[in-house]
Amino acid sequence: MNLNQSNFSASVGVPANSLGIILQRGGEELILEKVSDRFTVRPQQNLSSPGQLGLSIGKWQRSIPQANLEVFTVEASQLDAAIANARNSENVAFASHVYQIKNSNSQNSPSTFVHVDDQITIQFALGVDSGKIKTITAAFSLVADKPVVGLANTFVFRVGKDATENPIKIANRLQSQPEVLAAEPNIIIRAEPHYKPRDLLYPEQWYLNHNNGREVAAGSHISVEKAWDITRGLRSVVVAVVDDSFDLNHPDFQGNGKIVAPLNLRDNNFLPLPNSTETSHGTACAGVAVAEENGTGIAGVAPGCALMPIRTTGDLDDESIEKIFDWAVEKGASVISCSWGAAAVYFPLSIRQRAAISRAATQGRNGKGCVILFAAGNANRPINGSVNEKNWVKNVLNGNTKWLSGFAVHPDAIAVSASTSFGKKAAYSNWGTNISVCAPSNNAPPGMWFQTTGYIYTQPGIAVSLPGLGVLTADQLGAAGYDKEDFTRDFGGTSSATPVVAGVAALVLSANPDLTAPQVRKILQDTADKIVDTEPDPQLGMRAGTYDNSGHSQWFGYGKVNAFKAVQAAQQLRVTGVTGAVAAKEIIGRNNNKLAIPDNDRQGIRSINIITETSLVRDIQVTVSITHDFLGDLEIYLIAPNNQTCLLQSRTLGRRQELQQTYEVRYSVGVATRSHPILSQLLNIPARGRWTLWVIDYVEQDKGTLNSWELKLGI
Repeated sequence: MNLNQSNFSASVGVPANSLGIILQRGGEELILEKVSDRFTVRPQQNLSSPGQLGLSIGKWQRSIPQANLEVFTVEASQLDAAIANARNSENVAFASHVYQIKNSNSQNSPSTFVHVDDQITIQFALGVDSGKIKTITAAFSLVADKPVVGLANTFVFRVGKDATENPIKIANRLQSQPEVLAAEPNIIIRAEPHYKPRDLLYPEQWYLNHNNGREVAAGSHISVEKAWDITRGLRSVVVAVVDDSFDLNHPDFQGNGKIVAPLNLRDNNFLPLPNSTETSHGTACAGVAVAEENGTGIAGVAPGCALMPIRTTGDLDDESIEKIFDWAVEKGASVISCSWGAAAVYFPLSIRQRAAISRAATQGRNGKGCVILFAAGNANRPINGSVNEKNWVKNVLNGNTKWLSGFAVHPDAIAVSASTSFGKKAAYSNWGTNISVCAPSNNAPPGMWFQTTGYIYTQPGIAVSLPGLGVLTADQLGAAGYDKEDFTRDFGGTSSATPVVAGVAALVLSANPDLTAPQVRKILQDTADKIVDTEPDPQLGMRAGTYDNSGHSQWFGYGKVNAFKAVQAAQQLRVTGVTGAVAAKEIIGRNNNKLAIPDNDRQGIRSINIITETSLVRDIQVTVSITHDFLGDLEIYLIAPNNQTCLLQSRTLGRRQELQQTYEVRYSVGVATRSHPILSQLLNIPARGRWTLWVIDYVEQDKGTLNSWELKLGI
């Protein structure tokens, strides 16, 4: 081999004695360590089973079909002999140690095992011709496999039988060659199926995601884990929860930027806190929608989104309704969740109430509209229709009775009904042609109720508790609230279903902030799961759990919300170019002050552009000019005025010395431009403030200069 270890450059940050334990990947360095009791082999193509390998040392564990690898375990003392035996066997094409990422939680967890394939991807400098490539790769016994589509002068090679080192060492040696920009071994790590929060009580939140179990039916959840693989919500998406009070001291409402513009209309201040005798319905609702992922307690549907807690006066007069919705619009709410309605059988909205909701739905979010949700109600009655009432206690309702929930039937509101952990209608849930979607909640306790003018009346026909799990959510701290603990497992009603949908709407807007409120509504309806309930209602005997020709059910609307399908649809619209308001103008900030980039200094340098415009950001373009002896040492970040940080450039530039690069995300044009999608996290935040470019050099020796940078914002 004519390329020796002494040629290995310190510029790549891998000392010679670390060649076999440092994994270069995407510009990052991962420290590996060998697993002491297992190894992998790839059989020769003519062998059909691991048993034909004829290995005298090792117990077969499993196959990795996509890489044609077989995993064996041995006693730690026999590992080296087993690998040597495998490499010397005519039946083995390739053999390797198994690794794990250092400091991983458990060697016994398969998710931490790093299996090495025999593939190495090499990106050569543009001027390197095929002859030179053959010379370099032949020195390491690499066999050409295929080009990498879309990357110039980049190819996949396989490690040949005659190679004397493993793919990790070879890749690190290749990094020392001036003709090589990057070299990465192919590794295999078992996939985590979908993102799961660390919060301790999350496994009990069946309504978010479950794998069946006690009192839960397949598909009765909202498939949120798949949605979280795309987004867990952005702070720029604010969910206003309008309710009686909020325990803002609860751990699940903590976090930088979590609480936005709180309002207490009851006491005319900005602290919507409960007193010691309240159950705090609002705390439970807010927990369902946006409880923070913090490693304890629960997780909300959209844990990354912000919460705007609005405490009502307790009365539904015109003035209070106007104050609620005008405040939400003024302070930047994206979604408004209302788990309440009028305490009346028949309640049409006033002109002012209708207008206040319409203003929010059309003028909020700079003209795209706030997404407004109302609970359908818990009387098992139509939100707009008639029922022949009988057998009520004290005959409080009798004969043909008209029911109307003016808030839920508002044309700009999404009316939410409730399903159960069995995927059936919640017995209490109101219904009708105005229901938009449903979401999982509890089922009816004994004695369903309806409250009006300060009295509670027991409805006829529900004498026993019906099956179905309650909803686990946040509760007022201490002995007050629904439970003596800080969480309750028995929350429910359409009150609980509504913030579930509000959280899904927030995830949708996090995936695509350009959507209008009607577009969000359509996505929620079009992607909903068509759950079916053919059983008669236990109280009224009616059957309305199937769908008409338009795809609508009186019990479930257009179906049960599916967070993954909704977020996926929103994301797809963004990729293909969803129409929205065109950016009115472009503002530009330039900083031409040259700054030396300190070598091997994690503090780096920061250069600032100050923007005075207050409008929301619709497009972002960042152009950076840097000269550096080895650009692969650098990471470049953009820090927004709200302190949110986006990685513009990882350590993947290799041996290049000149960088003149534009990173952008634009959605105000007809077709979306997505050269740097991570910048989409900064869309729809206020432009005003300090925008900072942060450049860090991670490796000693090579030096450079930030020459200038420019920020263009479409607003």
